[in-house]
Amino acid sequence: MSRGRAQRATWSARLLRASALVAAGSLLLVACTDPDDGGPETVEAQPEVAAADALAEALTTGDFAAAPLSEEDRQLATEQTETVLGELAPVLPRTVAVTWSSSTYDEEDGLAADAALTWTWDVPGSDEDWTYPVSVHLVAAQEGGPYLATWSRDLLAPDLGEEGVLAVEQSPGPRGHVLGADEEVLVTNTEIFRVGIDKTYLDSDQWEDQAIKLAEALDFDDPQAYADRVVAAGDRAFVVATEVRQDDPGEVDMEAVRQVNGVNLVSAERQLGPTAGFADEILGRVGEATAEIIDNSDGAVQQGDQVGLSGLQRVHEDTLRGFPGLTVSISTGEGDEPTEVFTSEPVRGQPLRTTLDADLQVLAEQVLADQDSPSALVAIQPSTGEVRAAASGPASEGWSTATLAQYPPGSTFKVITLLALLRSGMELGDSVDCVESLNVNGREFENYPGYPDDSLGDITLEEAIAQSCNTALMNQRDQISAADLASAAESLGLGRGDSVDLGYPLFLGSLPEQAEGTQFAAEVIGQGQVLASPLAMATVAASIAGEERITPQLVLPAEEGDGGGDGGEDASPSEDGTQPEDGSAEPTDAEPTEPSATDGSAEPTDESATDDGATDDATDDADEVATPLTHTEATLLQQAMRAVVTDGTARALRDVPGDDVLAKTGTAEGAEDATHGWMIAIQGDLAVAVFVGDGGRGGAATAGPLMEEFLRGR
Repeated sequence: MSRGRAQRATWSARLLRASALVAAGSLLLVACTDPDDGGPETVEAQPEVAAADALAEALTTGDFAAAPLSEEDRQLATEQTETVLGELAPVLPRTVAVTWSSSTYDEEDGLAADAALTWTWDVPGSDEDWTYPVSVHLVAAQEGGPYLATWSRDLLAPDLGEEGVLAVEQSPGPRGHVLGADEEVLVTNTEIFRVGIDKTYLDSDQWEDQAIKLAEALDFDDPQAYADRVVAAGDRAFVVATEVRQDDPGEVDMEAVRQVNGVNLVSAERQLGPTAGFADEILGRVGEATAEIIDNSDGAVQQGDQVGLSGLQRVHEDTLRGFPGLTVSISTGEGDEPTEVFTSEPVRGQPLRTTLDADLQVLAEQVLADQDSPSALVAIQPSTGEVRAAASGPASEGWSTATLAQYPPGSTFKVITLLALLRSGMELGDSVDCVESLNVNGREFENYPGYPDDSLGDITLEEAIAQSCNTALMNQRDQISAADLASAAESLGLGRGDSVDLGYPLFLGSLPEQAEGTQFAAEVIGQGQVLASPLAMATVAASIAGEERITPQLVLPAEEGDGGGDGGEDASPSEDGTQPEDGSAEPTDAEPTEPSATDGSAEPTDESATDDGATDDATDDADEVATPLTHTEATLLQQAMRAVVTDGTARALRDVPGDDVLAKTGTAEGAEDATHGWMIAIQGDLAVAVFVGDGGRGGAATAGPLMEEFLRGR
């Protein structure tokens, strides 16, 4: 047995003997009853017990101002408590309580009493606390007190001696898994290389040249900037340039990297998804704790710990963070081996359960990979409301365009207008007038360029939706009000703004309940003050498919047994906001501000000119809707969306394999004359929304091909 273990065994044996004495004393206390008085003596009223309680409270808080000690001892107690518990106090909460007290007895200097105090340190992540007893001797010069104790370091812990302090070492607890659909592990520890110049490998006159060569091998935009960092670092510094997966370095040419003199590849682990950048905008990233995070953690986070820095990893940090393993020792600081007195094993954090489907998420990201403007694709399973994919394109630069963007939805909003018109008494076969242009209070509205001439004049309401005739719907604006539009939007899940808390940042759209004139005319076709995110429009499509308002679920409640506890590290299957260089394993934290909505002054356009068209209580509250969607209404909306594919602006989706595709295309005028492309679609038990920030050619031509690629590839 090692010396540390032997010392720990001795310490534990002494505690057991002390605990036995406490138990025996407790039995004596139980026996101190007077039947005539109706029960046990009121121990709390006794001055010697009150003094013991006051000392226990002082030991708990570290404030000895009211402790039953002399002035000299109070100062000594304060100093020694800070010294002895200095490392441990920030890590573990503690309580000290009186667990036994003796009857008073005569002593040479007056009356005396003894008491046992029990220290309890709350070990995070464990049901077993660390406890030990200490004893205190109390003396009063006269009957009734006051009773005073004589300070001793032994009141803090047994066997401290004159120099001993409690030292603590922590081993990090494994982070909880991020799970997806069917309990698939989406994010787990992944082996990476930290790639950089190790200055100890080179002569000083080589530092700059080799740093530039490494930056060029990594295809940095500014190789000199990295070289400047290398030169400015200490003479023995290892200056990290980037981090790459060991199994998949992406676009990084590792052969070229290895040929650079002075390069070092340091193995490490990072919490990463199945592919580089997987769902980064949603899930976020994990990295080394910053000084601010450490300072705000009350000792729970130490320097070097890996913590959530963005996205769901940050929002649910308290859930995911594991509990460290602890080793508490008595250290004398004199070169002697510390006496180990307590250990606990690391405990894994709870899993974060999401609804993402890894295959669909990867597919969505691949579909958006070549987009050079902010873009997004969101897929929802209507039967459950679960979000299966929520991807934002590379030009979104770390911003979750998929869930947070606020853009006018354009003609995809017409399914909501259609629902309002159906509720006003209209039918899909009713005749409406589609004209080339329409003047509303002095403002001229037109259809999109290239609108088919044979769909002008008297057409059915269904054809107006299929061909996306702006003027036909605007001509029916007297049939409904802004409040009717808002009610229809609510029935389909749009218009709840940011008022719904579903465990992740989101925007589910907004529109006014009061509008008239040109503003209301614009809102009928999804312009004006109507705003939506791709998530919101996918929710609209899912509600139509599911025949009820859908609440999009991305984060699921914890399940019984999620409390962690599977043990050690092997159980697992840059805060500065700058973007890592090419091949980095860590995504950027940059969050560019999204464009604001147009106020309705921009002239709305729609569609491409091409002929082929190119959980809990919070969840319960979110599901409440004033006017629920009916089966008949949903069926009619589905019929109109199918006509968009068979005879309208989304004909490119007609031959997509599998179930019939239902769709609605849209083009919207945004801020600063930007034109956005939209498409929503339903196929089987999947509802999808695609958004393209630069949609100048129309929704069918820009968002349409992305939708088709996704549906064909799933």
